[in-house]
Amino acid sequence: MSPHSTSARPHAARSGPGGGGEAPSPAAATPAATPPTGLRTLIVGAGAAGTALVRDLDRTPEFGLDPIGLLDDDPAKAGRVVGGVPVLGTLAELTELAVRHRVQVVALAIPGLAPQRVRALATAAAAAGAAVRYLPSFLAALRREVVGSDMRSLDVNRLIGRHEVHVVSADVRDVIEGRRVLVTGAGGSIGSELCRQVHAFNPSALYMLDHDESNLHRLQLEIWGEALLTDDSLVIADIRDRPRIQQIFRDLKPEVVFHAAAHKHLPLLERHPSEAVKSNVLGTDHLVEAALATGVERFVLISTDKAADPTSVLGASKRLAELIVQANARDARNLGTGVFSAVRFGNVLGSRGSLLSVLAEQLRSGVPVTITHPDVTRFFMTIEEAVGLVLESGRMARGGEVFVLDMGDPVRIVDLVHNFAEQVQLGRDEVEIRFTGLRAGEKLNEALFSEGEERLPTAHARIYATVAECGGGPEDLAGGLTGLYAAAVGNSDGEVRRRLAELLPGYRTAEAEPAPVPALSSPYPDGF
Repeated sequence: MSPHSTSARPHAARSGPGGGGEAPSPAAATPAATPPTGLRTLIVGAGAAGTALVRDLDRTPEFGLDPIGLLDDDPAKAGRVVGGVPVLGTLAELTELAVRHRVQVVALAIPGLAPQRVRALATAAAAAGAAVRYLPSFLAALRREVVGSDMRSLDVNRLIGRHEVHVVSADVRDVIEGRRVLVTGAGGSIGSELCRQVHAFNPSALYMLDHDESNLHRLQLEIWGEALLTDDSLVIADIRDRPRIQQIFRDLKPEVVFHAAAHKHLPLLERHPSEAVKSNVLGTDHLVEAALATGVERFVLISTDKAADPTSVLGASKRLAELIVQANARDARNLGTGVFSAVRFGNVLGSRGSLLSVLAEQLRSGVPVTITHPDVTRFFMTIEEAVGLVLESGRMARGGEVFVLDMGDPVRIVDLVHNFAEQVQLGRDEVEIRFTGLRAGEKLNEALFSEGEERLPTAHARIYATVAECGGGPEDLAGGLTGLYAAAVGNSDGEVRRRLAELLPGYRTAEAEPAPVPALSSPYPDGF
């Protein structure tokens, strides 16, 4: 790997839709005597369902949503106050009003909306940097005493041990609108949600790259409502294929890149470390090289908290990916050729194969819930937080940072299981837990930062960053990476482990042949 020098177009200044946000009108402001306790929420629909929702959110502050206004297309409702909350305008004004009133959540409360209309409203909400909540059909809501309880089937705050953080802002539009955006690993949980959110900020082109054609077909169908597979938005490629990646960057000339493609299942990568290196390290190297060569303006790598003081092949491979980005970021920053950064995630609730999906399946099947250790803890975040972190990081980055969301205290998995069971009406004595023991490379407790990393504040109160310690550039990694890549391409797993340990001081490789994990009667979540 070597440093790359290229000139990028100047970053055009673009104004977002009221990026600073105007103060809400006096009619919409919350009285000083009752400060808001939740996210600023705009309710779409001032009919019976919307009225009931205002009432129930006021009664149940634990939902974490604070209504500040409603929207409705009925002229007779214009200017009315419903349950102390004003009707601010029409549905067509959703984006404008959400930006003006600094709305964080848009709740859709109009029964029977056509899917196309729901999709359009969700897009308009996302364009203002707001998350979206839905009510079920009105008939279903009428069968329940409290309509507000339909907003969430689970209290996410209880599960993750803290209040959910609204991360993405409308200012993200400044770095996406009118630009060509490439998302790798687009068919995955994070990648697909990234594509949906990016699409809402009106890029001039959105390229969705994955090696799984079925996932790409599904994703295009979800975003556009049709999937004819006849345009350039879908890109089938393997990030390990250097000539193919170079061709894609030359042809498509992306200006913003979100790199989500990776192998992520810790136990599998302990058994197949060569595959971890080929995808997570070499694949990242290919993308960074191509991005530098073609003048990409912003490049964001999605990493993992397991990269902090890694004890697993997964963590080590993602830490090397971070180092590749950081090493090249210094040169890119000095040459003015682009901004390269990374973000670290905790475990994401709602992602494919995540704890909740596996837990729900185990409880539904009546089999024991499998947990590695009674005291194991993990940091958790929601899909919305994860994607918001990626988008905000792309906006705030100056080059070389690794961004981390403040996720509060780690959560004991045993406590999360019990909280989940209670919310689905199961008593603790009805949940059988089987402890299987920590697997090779797993930590009892994760950390967000390595011991040697400094935790730095950013412009966002709940996002922190760390930057690389003073060191060399890409050429200082090159020698070690060359040997690592040769070992991986030769599928020499033992040599790969030794090379990883040499490249990452303090990393201790697991045994070459970890003990087999006992066969389980049900799916097993990664990292728990």
